[in-house]
Amino acid sequence: MRTSTSMARAALALALTVLVLSAVCSFPGASCTKVSYDDRALVIDGERRIILSGSIHYPRSTPEMWPDLIQKAKDGGLNTIETYVFWNGHEPRPREYNFAGNYDIMRFFSEVQKAGMYAILRIGPYICGEWNYGGLPAWLRDIPDMQFRLHNQPFEHEMETFTKLIVNKMKDANMFAGQGGPIILAQIENEYGNIQSGLPDQQSATKYIHWCAEMANNQNVGVPWIMCQQSNDLPPNVLETCNGFYCHNFKPKENMPKIWTENWTGWFKAWDKPDYHRPAEDLAYSVAMFFQNRGSVQNYYMYHGGTNFGRTTGGPYITTSYDYDAPLDEYGNIRQPKYGHLKQLHAMLTSMEKHLVYGQQNETSFDDKVKATKYTLDDGSSACFISNSHDNEDLNVTFEGSTYQVPAWSVSVLPDCKTVAYNTAKVKTQTSVMVKKESAVTQGLKWFWLPELLKPFCTDRSGSFRRNELLEQIVTGADKSDYLWYKTSLTSGAEEEFTLYVNTTGHELYAFVNGELAGYKHSMNGPYIFQFQAPATMRAGKNYISLLSATVGLKNYGASFELMPAGIVGGPVKLVRPDSSAIDLSHSTWTYETGLYGESIQIHLDKPDLEWSCHPVVPVNRPFSWYKALFHAPDGEDAVVVDLAGLNKGVVYVNGRNLGRYWPSYIAGNMDGCHRCDYRGAYKTWDNQEKCLTGCHEIGQQFYHVPRSFLNAGGLNTIVLFEEAGGDPTKVNFRTVVVGSVCINAEKGDSITLACANGGTISSIEVTSFGVAKGQCGSYEGGYESKPAMEALSAACLGKESCTVHYTDELDSAGSEGSGGVLTVQATC
Repeated sequence: MRTSTSMARAALALALTVLVLSAVCSFPGASCTKVSYDDRALVIDGERRIILSGSIHYPRSTPEMWPDLIQKAKDGGLNTIETYVFWNGHEPRPREYNFAGNYDIMRFFSEVQKAGMYAILRIGPYICGEWNYGGLPAWLRDIPDMQFRLHNQPFEHEMETFTKLIVNKMKDANMFAGQGGPIILAQIENEYGNIQSGLPDQQSATKYIHWCAEMANNQNVGVPWIMCQQSNDLPPNVLETCNGFYCHNFKPKENMPKIWTENWTGWFKAWDKPDYHRPAEDLAYSVAMFFQNRGSVQNYYMYHGGTNFGRTTGGPYITTSYDYDAPLDEYGNIRQPKYGHLKQLHAMLTSMEKHLVYGQQNETSFDDKVKATKYTLDDGSSACFISNSHDNEDLNVTFEGSTYQVPAWSVSVLPDCKTVAYNTAKVKTQTSVMVKKESAVTQGLKWFWLPELLKPFCTDRSGSFRRNELLEQIVTGADKSDYLWYKTSLTSGAEEEFTLYVNTTGHELYAFVNGELAGYKHSMNGPYIFQFQAPATMRAGKNYISLLSATVGLKNYGASFELMPAGIVGGPVKLVRPDSSAIDLSHSTWTYETGLYGESIQIHLDKPDLEWSCHPVVPVNRPFSWYKALFHAPDGEDAVVVDLAGLNKGVVYVNGRNLGRYWPSYIAGNMDGCHRCDYRGAYKTWDNQEKCLTGCHEIGQQFYHVPRSFLNAGGLNTIVLFEEAGGDPTKVNFRTVVVGSVCINAEKGDSITLACANGGTISSIEVTSFGVAKGQCGSYEGGYESKPAMEALSAACLGKESCTVHYTDELDSAGSEGSGGVLTVQATC
């Protein structure tokens, strides 16, 4: 056993404060907040504070959702909201700005302030975030001598211009803490240290990151600036922070507090991947370990993930859903047990705040993976943690004369250093199984259709411009559309059979020969380079070859990620004869045109002059078709989704709002992680060490969020589909997302609390058993039924929105001893 003292007394630590950012109120009567820091914590108005924060990205929800999301975060025990700033959403074209709708960032921060919470502003303006192009506008590529994220005048000028724009808007709205606003931290750049060594010019990289810090500090925002993942080349006057699944071993520079900007609550989803789930026990373990080891600022990435509306997904090949297995699901519903389990931990940490940031820290190590940590105040009161980081061994730990049973991969929290009030491995909140309930009001939709006009694009007579080369798609089309046409022609003396060969960096390719679709192919999720081949008949005379290249989200991460090409850049494009001789068309005259005709006339807005058809029948499985149907919104307040199983690939709109890309024909692959799940041991999403996956061999994404604010509650609504590859719209239907089964495991002395949502009531109690043998919530089997528990829960819960029953001796039955006294309850809302 080893004992060590890791810090001097609190007064001495406070004296080591290296930066005090005092701010003067910008208007009379304002409630100013002073933010500084020392080596223990942020210091807010002279008091060290722990920060429990959660990421909610304003463009991934709607303004109507923001108050509810923020309030649920506060009710879950958070005191801070964090968000990125989305440059390409705010400045889609040079000096044309968008701060309306779900890009109204000032309104978002106002909602945070109304809720009485702090805020962290992560400007970037490179953000990664699985967002299209990492948040950087594609039009930057049009500027001469532009080099992304290196020391050069063109990039730094644009970056500074946008940073000043955001800072000034925040100042004008009095959003910084020194103005009486909620913002207590601001971030410049993002995860640069992760990719810095891979950049082509290391001297330029160092100059750039130091320029970033200087430029940021020159904005005089009155709060500290942070940089995440920047430990190897940290500029002066910024705080370094950690991102990852675990950050308890992160050691910041001297005199800096320990800040965790991204605790990954789950993981993003790609079209070809199953769904990632990070167990609540492991997430809670990571948080408790962080605060046990002197952490003071912790942010969940994500607390609410939301939806990648429109063309905002990055990747490539990231889905429209950005659920992230967060404590609040994509639609804003509470995800149990993750939300409730963390809420209980937050309550413990908040009750221990003074001890954690002012207390003297002492550690007692039992082995290299088991330790107790004690924080003691001058008044003699203490708060303790006992952690067991073995991933397969429960232990009895004797500490200060008492013995505690600590499960593997868990942390016990003892607010008084005597009684275990919380253990990260013991989940004592309900599990809610969410179901997609069919809506009767949207059954039997009547569909109309329009063909996408292709004929003008199947010759080279018209276009935006011509070149004798095959150009890169992102630069050529400025990312205004997923689609770019490459069109050429050639004259043949006689009819001849060829194989059309195209080498492309994709992500998709449709080939038309003389106006007829010759074939289609998309790349796998990986290098995004593939070869397309299809039979092609050249008739005597003039022939036209039209190649439609499509992207599915632009790369958002990596060293020089912006230079990863898209489209048929360089080719080659060839017509190959049966004897392998070929006609190389790569340097023919190519005509270019961005986008589709239907996009240009905005079919999705369903303008009155459009002539939709429904006679004699609406064709199905027809590529390049637009479909429309009218529907009534489902009743109630439950979240609404549209089920697009049966379609292939395209875009879905409701009342003119772009819900995002759909691709239900893409089936998620099989991964070993779908067949194992144990919260014990480090959670990873790489190196074939994934676990707790669901959805293998299922549709990558079947359901698409339709925010209630997009719907006309009392009238008709319009859904418009652009079906790119050929699907069946008659299978489309709308559903509501509701709580189905609710379950809880309880030990004697616990309170058994069950709850439905949005006015739903408990309709049945199915299981009140000890020693449940198998299954999961909604399908438990086995065990010894407790009739007293069944009677008590039925009396207290049936017909109620929520209920609480205390687990006392009266609920015991003959089977309780063999089960360890754990009672499993399952009910249906």
